[in-house]
Amino acid sequence: MSRWSREIETLDPQVDYERICFLLNTCEFSWDIEKALEFALFRTYAVPSISGLLSWTGEFRDHTRKRYDDTELLLSEISENGQDSERGQTAIERMNEMHGRYRISNDDMLYVLSTFVVEPVHWLARFGKRAMTRTEIDACVHYYRALAARMHIKDIPDDFAAFESFHRDYEIAHFEYADSNAEIGCLTRDLLLSMYLPKWLVPLGRPAVHALCDPPLRCAMGFDAPAIWIEKLVFTGLRTRAGLLRLLPARRRPRLLTKRRRPTYPTGYRISELGTFN
Repeated sequence: MSRWSREIETLDPQVDYERICFLLNTCEFSWDIEKALEFALFRTYAVPSISGLLSWTGEFRDHTRKRYDDTELLLSEISENGQDSERGQTAIERMNEMHGRYRISNDDMLYVLSTFVVEPVHWLARFGKRAMTRTEIDACVHYYRALAARMHIKDIPDDFAAFESFHRDYEIAHFEYADSNAEIGCLTRDLLLSMYLPKWLVPLGRPAVHALCDPPLRCAMGFDAPAIWIEKLVFTGLRTRAGLLRLLPARRRPRLLTKRRRPTYPTGYRISELGTFN
């Protein structure tokens, strides 16, 4: 057990949920939770009402990397500094200002939130060095319930089982193919691959992303199913990585996404300038 997980187990998830989530996101599972949240957002683009709005604004099409960075930075400013901190409040206000300009249903907002709760738990159960504990899961629920209240989202589930049930039922009811799904999904998929591969290799990496998508998600995105050997290779690679992590010492210091160097903001950024504007 790492020193981070030992500290987490001494904390109360109903009171110390921000500290627990900070340790999970930046120390204990920093890479895994980053990838899980990327795929959480990716899943939301299989809902036509969500992808349709993103397609209509043109922001994802015209400024794909900036749109990705802005979303990650706003969420990270909140989680790394605290929801009640000055920077956290500024980031929440910026998100509310953006969302308030469009007619977004409460259920769509709640579904996006539910992916942030559910997908990291599922990812770590499959590919993490260990699964999340009950303390950690409960802390994530309390963290996102508090964030949802600040974003004026209603009918927030009370516990993880309720979040998971809402998440599952919403996808069954709303996942269906749309051209906007394919557009936003393909742009996001290729952007994520471009962070690891040179541009000319991105097409070769697409089946690996498709392997991480379950059949309903692939159908809603219009993605081809990968060859079985590719799926097995991807899963084996991620599980081998998890096994190696169990043998390595824990991270020594937090990995902060707000401090990452980004080509979008080579000289830094201001929270008030992130996101979309009229």
